Amino acid sequence: MGVFDIHSVPLSTIESQLKAIAADFQISAFKIGMLGTAEVIECVANALRQYNFGKLVLDPVMIAKGGAPLLQQNAINALKTHLLPLADVITPNLPEAEALTGVKIIDDTTAYQAAKKLQDLGVSTVVIKGGHLADSQSAHCRDWVFTPTEHFTLECPRFPTRHTHGTGCTFSACITVELAKGQAVENAIKVAKEYISAAISHPLNIGQGHGPTNHWAYQELSK
Repeated sequence: MGVFDIHSVPLSTIESQLKAIAADFQISAFKIGMLGTAEVIECVANALRQYNFGKLVLDPVMIAKGGAPLLQQNAINALKTHLLPLADVITPNLPEAEALTGVKIIDDTTAYQAAKKLQDLGVSTVVIKGGHLADSQSAHCRDWVFTPTEHFTLECPRFPTRHTHGTGCTFSACITVELAKGQAVENAIKVAKEYISAAISHPLNIGQGHGPTNHWAYQELSK
């Protein structure tokens, strides 16, 4: 149904939330999603430098599913300057990777060029999600994974469903969980790909717009 509204949380509240979490828990992994403004990005980056939040997974939520921008240019610049150097894993979709790097991604070679630019900014592992690739009529989707020591692709069928709301958020959250469990980054990404593929291919079929993915599917299929 699209984005109806966005409410920015006051910086003082964000600072207090992060301080409270850091004081109460030993954190193994931490995921960042949509932050909205340059000021919020800098606030979160300052907290990440001050406290130990473990492995950091950055899902740079910049462009809505319908194509609307969710970050202004100054916020994109802040993301590149303050958060990318702190991230262990970044999971941009195709439009986000292109916006961050200026590289038009059309194949394996250009995906590598974009990933190299992101790694040059300080991030360790890059996962570029290729579901938006121009040949979207293809029967398969391809994601590109670039770690400090290797690169590989992950492919899955292109599922005929409109219920894909939250796919990127779910994927990055699953990577974060697997890292917190002690998985190597390569294994964490592969498990997350299996999880989100199950969640998309077995939709709940609710709502009139882009419905949610099925977070129970992976567990049910694993029985």
